[in-house]
Amino acid sequence: MSRIDESKEFIPVRIAILTVSDSRSLEEDRSGQVLVDRLTEAGHVLADRKILPDERDQIADQLRAWVADPEVDVVISTGGTGLTGRDVTVEAHRDVYEKEIDAFGTVFTIVSMQKIGTSAVQSRATGGVAGGTYLFALPGSPGACKDGWDEILGKQLDFRHRPCNFVEIMPRLDEHLRRK
Repeated sequence: MSRIDESKEFIPVRIAILTVSDSRSLEEDRSGQVLVDRLTEAGHVLADRKILPDERDQIADQLRAWVADPEVDVVISTGGTGLTGRDVTVEAHRDVYEKEIDAFGTVFTIVSMQKIGTSAVQSRATGGVAGGTYLFALPGSPGACKDGWDEILGKQLDFRHRPCNFVEIMPRLDEHLRRK
């Protein structure tokens, strides 16, 4: 069973938050704020925060900029993961991924099923890796951001989490780029 190994030292990671919305401002961004509050309360560092419209190229360009930034270890986006024509966040993430973390979406669906039942089928949460940076896309509701952080990301981004976590393999995410 998973647990926190208190004998290990906590390692903060640098996390950028992207809210995808055609209508929200920073002051109205409750979902992004949920993520900021949770990551800072956990002891991580807010590396950057932005709001962009539901435009695939703009989202992908911002993700690529953060992947290229050595001060960003993880990107979490919120919004644009649904089924409507303007929901393009998942496609933008997949434009950037080198590897998709397939189980992330599956586990998010399992967590969501416990909260919202079969409505969870409408979410397309996704996760992946590019250039040694983790990228995660969560739905745009504050509840979905709480669930994504509290049930998955908060644990996987804690180096003390056992039996394994995302932080312990961070140094190896870009090893293919260093091979000759």
